[in-house]
Amino acid sequence: MTTSPESTTATDSESRANLWRLMSEIRFGMLTTRDAGGNLCSRPLTTQNGGKKGGGRELEFFVSVDSQLVADIAGDARVGVVYADPGEDCYVSISGRARVQQDLQRQAELWSTLAQAWFPGGADDPNLRLLRVDIDAAEYWDVDSNKMIQLLKMAKAAATGKPPVDMGQHQQVKL
Repeated sequence: MTTSPESTTATDSESRANLWRLMSEIRFGMLTTRDAGGNLCSRPLTTQNGGKKGGGRELEFFVSVDSQLVADIAGDARVGVVYADPGEDCYVSISGRARVQQDLQRQAELWSTLAQAWFPGGADDPNLRLLRVDIDAAEYWDVDSNKMIQLLKMAKAAATGKPPVDMGQHQQVKL
């Protein structure tokens, strides 16, 4: 997508609901940290609380306590999380602060059989930790028209020299 959809005037509660809907539908986020050398490193993670506790100010992921990701967060807690579904033209960008905790009760609440592949010891696997991202800022882009309509709007924009309009929603979300 070469142009951003227009910003909309959705209410804060509508924006939050749309944000959580998109994240729960996409579910896999690329979490970006900064390593000790200052390099940005991104890793795919499965959002654990998207469908179970969506709507708050916090994302939750399962991570290994001995991973480089945990070491990176110990050095710099600022993270970014990006969700993308190019097929549906849906994109989410989150920035926040991460913290790694062992919360056996919450780990059990979020546990699924899919997590078993990564943590064979179950929800109380000694290597399992809960990575929580407190969301500082969030925005999303959600294009609701089909590809043919989008191409026609972009062709018209190219012919007229005016940016395309009504290409979907772009919303900065207040949490």
